[in-house]
Amino acid sequence: MTKKTKYLIIIVGPTAVGKTALSIELAQKYNASILSFDSRQFYKEMCIGTAKPNANELAQAKHYFIDSHSINENYTSGKFEIEALKTLNQIYKTNDICIAVGGSGLYINALVYGIDKMPSDLNIRQKFINLHLKEGLKPLQDYLDKHNPEVFEFIDRNNHARMIRAIEVIEVSGKKFTSFRKNKAKPRNFIPIWIGLEMDRELLYNRISLRVDLMLETGLENEAKSLIKYKHHSALKTVGYSEFFSYFDNKIDFEECVRLIKRNSRRYAKKQFTWFKKNEHIKWFDTNNKADIYNYLNKALENIN
Repeated sequence: MTKKTKYLIIIVGPTAVGKTALSIELAQKYNASILSFDSRQFYKEMCIGTAKPNANELAQAKHYFIDSHSINENYTSGKFEIEALKTLNQIYKTNDICIAVGGSGLYINALVYGIDKMPSDLNIRQKFINLHLKEGLKPLQDYLDKHNPEVFEFIDRNNHARMIRAIEVIEVSGKKFTSFRKNKAKPRNFIPIWIGLEMDRELLYNRISLRVDLMLETGLENEAKSLIKYKHHSALKTVGYSEFFSYFDNKIDFEECVRLIKRNSRRYAKKQFTWFKKNEHIKWFDTNNKADIYNYLNKALENIN
């Protein structure tokens, strides 16, 4: 008996571009499940600030990796690779198609291409942990900017844990951190079909602003306040939460907090777009051009067994 081909339709793009809506449409069209690779939507304690699908959206399709972990866990792209592959194997027992959606490039790359084993040295790691505790983020940022500007361009510069891990790899190996992500992709039992969503920048920025306003109306401030005791966790060093922590510490006023959330959300969207544009396998579409998206998918899937 011929083994059926499995497909992973991957929807990427900047925040607020419309990925969730399209993923649900496709899930319903193909009677498929949705696998999220948004590195903040994993965490059950973070809801409003991560723009998770709402209850109505979650009810329209089976979702995986939404509220699946706690911010108390040390969750990494490597762990996601292992867990997501196991989940896909279960999904593919009953359906040849799965929809993957999110904006975290590191995590979808781990799933599709795999992560190379990277060297480690706890003494070196501790050295830079101590440096961060003493002098803050700047020496870590300066180190990466000097020794591996490629990773410095895309890494979360407010996430000390990720920067320290990258520095550790550089120090131990004598090679750039990015060199460990350029090896041959690991074999997978599915064919990835990449869909990129984009729209006019001004329109996207307006959508981001409106999304932030909605988050504020639905209780983002209170959600951030409830997470103050976890603010040093890497999961919370992200847009929408870190600004409120500064507000709670009386470093900025409320108006400045809102302004920074909107500004940093725009910057994050630009960062995501830049990351995904480097992937030559992604076929880009305007969010509102659904007809072209469906035509492209129909051709890509026409040989499905």
